[in-house]
Amino acid sequence: MSAETDLWEGFEALDPQDITGPAWDEPVPVRARPVLPIFPVHALPVWLRDMAMGVAEETQTPVDLAGCLALAVMSTAAGGRVQVCVRGNWSEPVNIFTAIALDPGNRKSAVFGLMVRPLLAAETALVELAGPVMAEAETRMALAKSAAERATQKAAAAEPGMKDALTAQAVALAQEAAKMRVPAVPQLVADDATPETIGTLLDEQNGRIACLSAEGELFDIIAGRYSGKPNMGMFLKGHAGDMLRVNRQSRGAQHVDDPAVTVGLAIQPEALDSLAQIDGADGRGLLARFLYSKPLSLVGSRNLKPALLDEQTAAEYARRLGGITLALAGWLEPAILTLTPEADGVMLAYQTVTESRLGKGGTLASIVKWASKRDGAVARIAALLHLANYPEDGWHRPIEAATLAAATEIGDYFTAHALDVFDAMSADPAHHAAHTVLTHLQTTAPGTFSKRDLFRALPRSDFPAIADLDPALTLLEEHGWIRQQPPPPRTGRGGRPPSPRFETHPRISRGI
Repeated sequence: MSAETDLWEGFEALDPQDITGPAWDEPVPVRARPVLPIFPVHALPVWLRDMAMGVAEETQTPVDLAGCLALAVMSTAAGGRVQVCVRGNWSEPVNIFTAIALDPGNRKSAVFGLMVRPLLAAETALVELAGPVMAEAETRMALAKSAAERATQKAAAAEPGMKDALTAQAVALAQEAAKMRVPAVPQLVADDATPETIGTLLDEQNGRIACLSAEGELFDIIAGRYSGKPNMGMFLKGHAGDMLRVNRQSRGAQHVDDPAVTVGLAIQPEALDSLAQIDGADGRGLLARFLYSKPLSLVGSRNLKPALLDEQTAAEYARRLGGITLALAGWLEPAILTLTPEADGVMLAYQTVTESRLGKGGTLASIVKWASKRDGAVARIAALLHLANYPEDGWHRPIEAATLAAATEIGDYFTAHALDVFDAMSADPAHHAAHTVLTHLQTTAPGTFSKRDLFRALPRSDFPAIADLDPALTLLEEHGWIRQQPPPPRTGRGGRPPSPRFETHPRISRGI
């Protein structure tokens, strides 16, 4: 039963003739935020599912956090190396942006550590493998530059009859040396990186990089912490896979044909509001690119002696994730995944549902920018699930209908959370506060109450100061749930004025 139903239950039984004092009008409901679905961890392949559930149990955190990070680490492993061809010319890269909103004290860093550590181990392995290659490239480049310099000196000192030929040879050697490039040290994950740094990393890392963090500083950086103005173009292109070309005076041109940026953040809920306030974030589509999650915190009801993460589960997770990462790391041309005919049928059915809900009055009309990318996000998720199902050779197999169906279930989860996130971004904060007060009043059922007593009874986390009650009380009075009583006459003795008192609607005072 919903909170709104609770508030209205029994209203029909109220006899208006049995109400004392001035007549009460029918109150207007104060809508509560809906109960959001839990991440469908069962939709993940077994080794990802077991790891997410094991991490959630040991850390006593919502499974949403580990589940969303499971997708983010798969995106890090495959982003920039795989694309999914849905139908015709419709293709999607497989990198995703996720933002999980949880209050402090929810052990976000512990979950990140367990889920991301195998990626960092794979990164270390890539660095070790790249060592000899980098050393050889550096040596060849040094030799080529030396040969070009010697040829230049020889041409400069040549007799007139030999000068043209030696000059041509020197130019050819210099051009050959200029084309040489020493590979950068491999890097999969960046943290607290500016957009300019992301561009450089994309250029150095053959078009892919991930920003994974248990904090939300990335939003501050995008908002202009260092530059003084919003800078989101790198992330917009990095999500869509649009060609990236940057020319700077301090370094050579950076050109990436198919950039792939993965973002996986665990942030405080307030950070979502700051994201919405970034100039241009909505209009340019940054908000629409994130898959949002607002799980219910377990703080206050956690098991203090949870089962520990099974070592075999963690080892299997590390082995499979590391194997996929290393197998795809050296690919310069992305593998193209396709759908089986049955999977295409599932995709088409999902598209039909999305389209039917985008129009005026549809359930997705209020988030049309986000929902317009919903089908593409599901295709990306399906590709990630497919690669996790077949970590040894998934890039040679088409995506099956069952995998696509699992991705649509995860897509529905993100849709429900996106609806709530965008509703909260646009809603008057007083509505949430008013519902908190109304729920308290319904529970305690007072006929009257003072503002001071109400403040003492409510959590300081919701109402730090007594003045914070004013918007909620005003809204409840406008909606007909309470009304302020006339203040008593002053005695002329001075002192602090009495706290305002309010009368409650009979539905509250009689507990019906």
